[in-house]
Amino acid sequence: MIDVRKTQLSVEEIWHERGARAIVPLRVATALAVVRNPFAGRHEPDLLPFQAELRALGRSLSEKLVEALGAASIEAYGKGAIVGEDGELEHGALWHEAGGWALRELLGGPKAIVPAAKTVGTLGTRLMVPLGHIHAAYVRSHFGTAEMTMWDGPRRDEIAYGLVAATGGRIHARAGGLAASDIGGEDGLR
Repeated sequence: MIDVRKTQLSVEEIWHERGARAIVPLRVATALAVVRNPFAGRHEPDLLPFQAELRALGRSLSEKLVEALGAASIEAYGKGAIVGEDGELEHGALWHEAGGWALRELLGGPKAIVPAAKTVGTLGTRLMVPLGHIHAAYVRSHFGTAEMTMWDGPRRDEIAYGLVAATGGRIHARAGGLAASDIGGEDGLR
């Protein structure tokens, strides 16, 4: 069921935000795929078979992120979907399970939820995907975003599914809250 038209991997390196230059840059990677939406232009009551098929795509994009950043280096993650105009927002929601499950599995099962954003859009739609710490959702330093976009997608009958990961929190983070070094729980929150 999954007909991938194209994939994209991008990695940005952030050295500073007007403060001192970091010794090692924060690296933020985005892996996305534009796929044909088999439900474009019609209502399909049962979306679960397509969601199950998306797991392989989630695994593939997760592998691209791990290859780009290294599994041991990933401290933050997120996921996003941009549904073309002939689809429904619900078609993007299928990525919650398929994309999040795959990324968490490849990273050894971190407990924190994989933050998400989804929208209905058109060619070149920009989606800011939220990032959160992989082990504890309340680590403020790792609240960030990664841009997910493709100049020629999604077309009306397509969906862009993406996963994002980062090697740390924001450069020069100083908003307080729970520090990554103080994570103590096993519930994915603190």
